[in-house]
Amino acid sequence: MKGLLKRAAESKEVLEMIYQNNKGEFSQRRIQVIKMNEESFSAYCFTRKQQRTFKISNILSVGPVRKVRRGA
Repeated sequence: MKGLLKRAAESKEVLEMIYQNNKGEFSQRRIQVIKMNEESFSAYCFTRKQQRTFKISNILSVGPVRKVRRGA
């Protein structure tokens, strides 16, 4: 997971993340990683429209944003 976050920070790729905060509440967010630390990272959160700090241990799932294809 740390490798994916590090690569996303270098490439400025937008990720989709399911996150559980310290109160046990779940959220799905689109983020762009800015800076990594050993146990946390800073990212721009498109949901909150501001930079946020997230604990890596609270991530339930993270991956590239899936593009929806619309066809006939």
